[in-house]
Amino acid sequence: MRRPFVLLAATLLTAALAVPASAADNDGGDEGFTINDPRVTESSGLAASRQHPGVYWTHNDSDDGPHLYAVDGSTGDTVARLTLTGIGTPRDVEAISVGPGDRLFVADVGDNLGGTWPYVWIYELPEPERLQDATVRATQYVVKYADGPRDAEAMVVHPKTGRVYLIDKHEDGGHLYEGPEKLSPSGDNVFRPVAPVELWTTDAALSPDGQHLAVRGYFGGIHYAWNGGKLEREGRLSVPLQGQGESVTYSADGSRLLFGSEGEQSGVVSRPAPGADEGGSSGGTGSRADGGGSASGDGNGASVKVGGAVVVAVVVAALFGLGRRRRRG
Repeated sequence: MRRPFVLLAATLLTAALAVPASAADNDGGDEGFTINDPRVTESSGLAASRQHPGVYWTHNDSDDGPHLYAVDGSTGDTVARLTLTGIGTPRDVEAISVGPGDRLFVADVGDNLGGTWPYVWIYELPEPERLQDATVRATQYVVKYADGPRDAEAMVVHPKTGRVYLIDKHEDGGHLYEGPEKLSPSGDNVFRPVAPVELWTTDAALSPDGQHLAVRGYFGGIHYAWNGGKLEREGRLSVPLQGQGESVTYSADGSRLLFGSEGEQSGVVSRPAPGADEGGSSGGTGSRADGGGSASGDGNGASVKVGGAVVVAVVVAALFGLGRRRRRG
């Protein structure tokens, strides 16, 4: 999707980005990594595999065809590429999530026309037991919104019930949309708004226990108590500065949040998940909701040039405000 001010900000942010952990410092894959595959230039979604520890699923935004990439978080290398069949031509794939029974859900829900497509799609497929290049047949679901077409980049699948949720993307905040109890491959699947989300959302993730929702945007994030889909805001997320921050996922054990970005050799930055205890599980509320607010270290060998980041943040904010004034002028 075209984001001129965000792309300009990305250029300014380059010098202030956190450096992801190297393979030598990262044994399990949950401490951050760099996506090495030259075919992945627009990593727009991220999901931690539960069946294959340390493996993360991602995909390109558009113009790549029906492909998913399994990335080994300990090396950053692709260990499998899946080609989906049984679906049409993807238009704007924005998110991926793992549901119950190791089912992969892929959200082709972005709208390059600014929210005018009458319907979008979600694809579902089994996660392979063996990680190797393969062709996998997927089920395609037609998705519509109860209140009309819109752009969206975030999808979550409840890890217990399998119910699918979307969050639309709007500068002034959007809504969490709830899908039917079970998606149907025939007919339309109507998603209805159930709770406001106070962020220009580019992705979201549910904790493995289904109790917490992490929502990210380009410039920040919010942590909610899930509360059966009736969201309760708990605090800010400590989101890293990234060139074009597009994705977020919980690690398989729920102890970390991993934030991804578009671009060649894009970095995935790891930070402690709010509420995660020292034993590596998520679900409590003992930690600060902003992940501690640390700007200098994430436990992954990364560092941030704090002074430069502050200056860049001011410039980005100015550009963002200018863009909004131009659009409203």
